Amino acid sequence: MSVGYQDPTRHLTSILAPIEKRTLVWLAERMPRRINSDHLTILALLAMLGAGLSYWWASVNPLGLVAATFCLALNWFGDSLDGTLARVRQRQRPRYGFYVDHVIDEFGIAFLIGGMSLSGYMSPWVAALLLIAYFMLTVEVFLATHVLGTFRMSFFKVGPTELRILLAIGNAVALWKPTSHVFGQDFPFFDLGGLIGAIGLALTLVLSAISNTRKLYRLEPMPTESR
Repeated sequence: MSVGYQDPTRHLTSILAPIEKRTLVWLAERMPRRINSDHLTILALLAMLGAGLSYWWASVNPLGLVAATFCLALNWFGDSLDGTLARVRQRQRPRYGFYVDHVIDEFGIAFLIGGMSLSGYMSPWVAALLLIAYFMLTVEVFLATHVLGTFRMSFFKVGPTELRILLAIGNAVALWKPTSHVFGQDFPFFDLGGLIGAIGLALTLVLSAISNTRKLYRLEPMPTESR
């Protein structure tokens, strides 16, 4: 670890976190030595690109939804296992790993939601709202990581793995029901979920910002004026 840098504490309290952690350690201990964490990070990025392209393909063939689910599983494997593999092998690169992993996450979510906006299963304006809300929450999380030293990976017991599972379930339902019927109108299947997701992310952003501001105020209260 480089002098002057402290690896932030990871805060993951999602529903599946305990079993997921044990599973990832089991997989890391059995990973061939020729595979390293960089390979898994690249796999995660390519999988998200594949998911976006699969959603685009779904605009002409529903099997694209099946392909997208497969890509989400590959993304979980690469994205969740790369850091675990580095820790199990004692080959951590804290600054490199944190930066590269999360830059790739930003590209990955853009590929994913961009593909959904082209799929016909989500309106472009809903996709735009969802992407904006996601990036705004991401900025807040990274700011909090910098000033508080804690990297929060889940909110309200929901983390990246749970979101992938929910999206995979949505893909399965969309195969036989490509539209949602709300208030007497038909909408692309993922519009309702996308709107709920965007609103949820926005509320999480506000609540997290208030909570972190209060923590920082307690740590650094207003100085009294010197007379």
